[in-house]
Amino acid sequence: MSNQDTLIHKGNLITLNREKVELREGGYTHFDIVKHPGGAVIAALNDNNEICLLKQWRHAVNKEIWEAPAGCLEPGEPPLETAKRELEEEAGVCASEWQDLGPIVTTPGFCNEVLHLFKASQISEGTTNLDGAERLTAHWIPLEQAYALVASGEIKDAKTLAILLKLKLRLGI
Repeated sequence: MSNQDTLIHKGNLITLNREKVELREGGYTHFDIVKHPGGAVIAALNDNNEICLLKQWRHAVNKEIWEAPAGCLEPGEPPLETAKRELEEEAGVCASEWQDLGPIVTTPGFCNEVLHLFKASQISEGTTNLDGAERLTAHWIPLEQAYALVASGEIKDAKTLAILLKLKLRLGI
């Protein structure tokens, strides 16, 4: 935070700053920016071409939604390690094969969050370890059914839409 930034809120996960930005044409403006540690998102695919999707309660939208397994980076933790940790914690599985699908920025108009997308395969059993606030169930559904959930509008989560798009367009699956 520079001396022209004002801390508005510091939470457990995010901070909110009002940032004074000088304009090229002269003058300045202010932006309210959410600072987020970033995260990893996983498209876990088993040998039956099924993808692991979570049905997860989200307080912010007051409903259960479909999501790919994902989680926040811990300080100093590489994104792939976050992905491995979160896949086991949330879905109860591990993967021995990983492919980096690249990063996305989630809401660049007001947030610096970067999510790192990964495809995981060669799935084996692991151990779930949900934190006290997580309310979710893991489901393995055919990949084509996941695309149908996108088409019908049932999948609304942006990170899940992005990783499914990457699977389809970049990998052709």
